[in-house]
Amino acid sequence: MQIFHRSANTLSRFSIFAVLFLAGFGLWFLYQLNQSPYATQQRVAKEQPVPFSHEHHVSGLGIDCRYCHTSVEESSFAGIPPTATCMNCHRQIWTNAEMLEPVRASLRTGEPLQWQRVHRLPEFVQFNHGIHVQKGIGCVSCHGRVDQMSLVHQDKPLTMSWCLECHRAPEKFVRPKEHVFDMAWTPDEPQKELGARLVREYNIRSKTSCSYCHY
Repeated sequence: MQIFHRSANTLSRFSIFAVLFLAGFGLWFLYQLNQSPYATQQRVAKEQPVPFSHEHHVSGLGIDCRYCHTSVEESSFAGIPPTATCMNCHRQIWTNAEMLEPVRASLRTGEPLQWQRVHRLPEFVQFNHGIHVQKGIGCVSCHGRVDQMSLVHQDKPLTMSWCLECHRAPEKFVRPKEHVFDMAWTPDEPQKELGARLVREYNIRSKTSCSYCHY
């Protein structure tokens, strides 16, 4: 006596296939979501106490990155300039501009401006600005064309896979040290040849061990 209908085998095969398909789709969806700007905050401009324009200050006025980010060449962090740095110029120009009142108030009271951090790595990741700068990795490689941003945003995903692209093949990204802060710099020779030479000259090693970046 036949207990199950003859279509039961077909239904069971279809059910197994559907479960596997949905599980695979779910994993794919979670991976894509984790890489998306929604998760990485890529290209999201955060509201700041003062709408500081890098495009105006860097491209328009020609101010070097190191004027504000004074510790970027030696320290593990780039540093946020004190209010006094802003007022070096704004004591002379735009002295009564309404948008700069938070800056003037900060100088009067001694309370620092509460900037919203744009580039934030997980707490279990360590990143040293000084090492990367000293080895010829340009600001634009990680931060994008900041000199073209009216409101700065995170240009790169800052995911582990993105970091490993450079760590596995630094010759694709390294540049002469004198051009690290030049946002518009382009090589005069093929990057492959230039990078290979600079990797040897700067003694750069491909570092992919977990311990280099993770505590």
